[in-house]
Amino acid sequence: MRSSKKTRNTRTLTSDRKHETVWITGASSGIGKAAATQWATKGARVILSSRKKEALEEVRSNWTPEARNNSFVLPLDLGETGALDSKVSEAIAWAGHIDIMVHCGGISQRSRAIETDLEVDRRVMEIDYFGTVALTKALLPHFVQNGNGHFVVVTSLMGLFSSPLRSGYCGAKHALHGFFEALRAEHHDDGLKVTMVCPGFIRTQISLNAVVGDGSQQGTMDEKTGSGLSPEVCAQRMIRAVERNKAQVLIGRFEIIGAYLKRFAPGLMRRIVRKAAVT
Repeated sequence: MRSSKKTRNTRTLTSDRKHETVWITGASSGIGKAAATQWATKGARVILSSRKKEALEEVRSNWTPEARNNSFVLPLDLGETGALDSKVSEAIAWAGHIDIMVHCGGISQRSRAIETDLEVDRRVMEIDYFGTVALTKALLPHFVQNGNGHFVVVTSLMGLFSSPLRSGYCGAKHALHGFFEALRAEHHDDGLKVTMVCPGFIRTQISLNAVVGDGSQQGTMDEKTGSGLSPEVCAQRMIRAVERNKAQVLIGRFEIIGAYLKRFAPGLMRRIVRKAAVT
């Protein structure tokens, strides 16, 4: 039975930003880059992670000297789960404590299931799901020991309902919701917080970098993604949700209606999805 004498660290980003440490994967571009920049502007200490060290250095090169001094570039590959324990040790050694872990790294997929090699599905699941889970498990004891910690999981509206041409991606995103809802319940009494972030169409490189059936990159921007919200607006709404400790936030325009249709009118939603023009 847990001791009731455990003292929780109740710092919040809004009350003491200069003592908060935010660790962000996928920080070299898109939503992750925008979120890292905005948290740095707010005065938080920021750890930036992705596979590309040079791109991460480029992100913080545009920050103020103070923000750069309060940041740490920590390259990692979510596909190499065996190395993530050591990455957590490096992050804690630099920061002393981690307060917010933003899972923003991952890849997408664009191809019909019948035309998609199983190895492509495995790769998407390995990076988007198992990589995120492995990093979470590596950091979780630190959060439990501190009696405080916040996982911010950038999934997608595709984690709440599905679309053609994204079967592997939807599977990985649905899995993240299942895992983190269980984690939320298991560690509520340890002061653990979880915010599930579900963006719709955001103007990033996600469709350009998406893998197709044979594992190669799609290399094209789909129209709806290209006309979506900016990463900066998405990051702003995400950070606001984190500061308010929201369990889940939907970010987008008309497309977020799909989440409500899936819940309240699933038959109608299935008919709409069948007829949707997707790329």
